[in-house]
Amino acid sequence: MMDLSIVIINYNTKNMTENLIKSIINKTKNISYEIIVVDNSSLDSEKINLDFEKQKNIKIVFEKNNGFGAACNCGAEIASGDLLLFINSDVIFENDVISPCVEYINLNHDVGVLGCKLILRDGSLDHGCKRGFPTPQASLYYYLKLDKKYPDSKKYGAYRLTYLNNNEINEVDAVSGAFLMIKNNVFKKINGFDETFFMYGEDLDLCFRVKQNKYKIIYFPDVVVTHLKGQSGLSTKNKFVIYNFYKAMIIFYNKHYKKKYNILISWLVYLAVWGKYIFDLLKLK
Repeated sequence: MMDLSIVIINYNTKNMTENLIKSIINKTKNISYEIIVVDNSSLDSEKINLDFEKQKNIKIVFEKNNGFGAACNCGAEIASGDLLLFINSDVIFENDVISPCVEYINLNHDVGVLGCKLILRDGSLDHGCKRGFPTPQASLYYYLKLDKKYPDSKKYGAYRLTYLNNNEINEVDAVSGAFLMIKNNVFKKINGFDETFFMYGEDLDLCFRVKQNKYKIIYFPDVVVTHLKGQSGLSTKNKFVIYNFYKAMIIFYNKHYKKKYNILISWLVYLAVWGKYIFDLLKLK
């Protein structure tokens, strides 16, 4: 066993994926690791250069695109590290960001998942890197922007955890799948990512099940990376992507909350989610 298996999903992001691999090789120190690239049916021109595979610690797998979570599971199946790091191809960093995370998670046996501080290209926080779970109440306050009006409130800031200091290590409900480190034995215990989520929501669901198994989720801002974001996401204004974004909300609600709430609350949730979906589609025209 080695310290870490790094899983990267390539979907038509050849240049970013190759740059990320180079950054990992050049900047990661003091740990043993392997890099596993899962190509999710990229165009031929966007497939990763096979010369990378000549290096003994790099594996490249070509898979049919069954979604982000399915590709991550595929990479994890052939991983030999004690830890797994799922990292997006659109992440960039200037120094060794991986080793400190490995050290922290190994020193804290009650930690199952760790995520770092993600900042967007404009320097602002990518709020997905520290989140509460999207309960109906927390989601309502978020969409009413009450978290912005009362950022210090645990009640109104429950989803984005606005009351927590962005620069302090904290236990949270969920971190972003753009940089998610998890102990391999924990990943196996919860059976990996739920492949029902095609894209979006799979990181929230994974963290939910990790917490159900009594492990902590840690936001670790001692490490900061830039998340370019939107290379194949909502900002592309792709109808398929937008549909899967809102579908993920419904899947998550049905899986984890539906039985806890009465039918009226459920119908209000469905109305809100699909209503916002239709609204966003109309904005595309």
